[in-house]
Amino acid sequence: MVMEDAEAPHHMLLLRNFMAQGLVHNQPLLYASPARDPRGFLGTLPSPAASKDNKSYETDPDQSKNLQEKGLRIAWQYKKYFGENQLNFDGQKGSLSLDGKHEYSNEFDLRKPLDRHFLNRQHVDCVSIQDSPDLSVLRDRCSTFSSQFPRNDGSVSCAGRIAIQSFCAPQCAYSNMEWDMLSFIRSLKSMVRSSNSVAIITFPPSLLSPSFCKRWQHMADTLLSVKAIPDEDKDLAQLLTGYQEMVGFLNVHKVARINTQVPVILEATTFSIKLQKRRYLVLECLNQAPVDGSSGTSYGTSGSCSGSSKAGNLDF
Repeated sequence: MVMEDAEAPHHMLLLRNFMAQGLVHNQPLLYASPARDPRGFLGTLPSPAASKDNKSYETDPDQSKNLQEKGLRIAWQYKKYFGENQLNFDGQKGSLSLDGKHEYSNEFDLRKPLDRHFLNRQHVDCVSIQDSPDLSVLRDRCSTFSSQFPRNDGSVSCAGRIAIQSFCAPQCAYSNMEWDMLSFIRSLKSMVRSSNSVAIITFPPSLLSPSFCKRWQHMADTLLSVKAIPDEDKDLAQLLTGYQEMVGFLNVHKVARINTQVPVILEATTFSIKLQKRRYLVLECLNQAPVDGSSGTSYGTSGSCSGSSKAGNLDF
């Protein structure tokens, strides 16, 4: 579950990448939205970006011929170790995959829309929850969708993805039925546990009462929240590196731990949301900017390890 920010739609960045990654992997998708025409949102999904490593494999034909004549076949010598059938060139990522599978995680270009052949497949289902009097229709659609991926044994041949946007939006007629919405989340959680499917729900916490907002957070397996960065915050600009590329923060409140009581201790719980070159979504740990000792008294006045009273440039 992702808690939205009322100031900026940063949750849509996570939602788009979640949905586009599933379609690239040919995974069935169920998308529910409070919009009148949710299928129109599919046209905003990003396309996989060309890998930087792809250029390293693209060489001039004449140059490639000369290399073969000289016997310089460095990269392709791995064929003798893995066999001809085990080496596979992944065109979408532009990298070699030794197990013959696609890359698990792609980098997406937010300026380039996803190819239509991904959207025209039969396994993309869209539901409008606008003006819905109750949650029975959405519950039935989720149940029918998840039943296509039964968890029979340890093998996973296919996985489904469920994406629900702004679950308690005010344009939904059921938005004031807090107990019904909580019951739906519990039902959806049961469906996901009993099938090979995953679900993401975004919701604006400001529209819920504090008690029900806490109940929703406890129901989530993984709980995230996004927050926008104030424009031209000079204090943050001096404190954090790469501030100009940041658009917001991603906070990790809870990580899924199933069938265990051992908690997860993360190295970082707050990440910066960056748009590199205004194209690529990047999540990074926060890095503190280096302190400029020449402009302040951060080093010299806090204490001196030497016995000299004269403050030099390198006097700590």
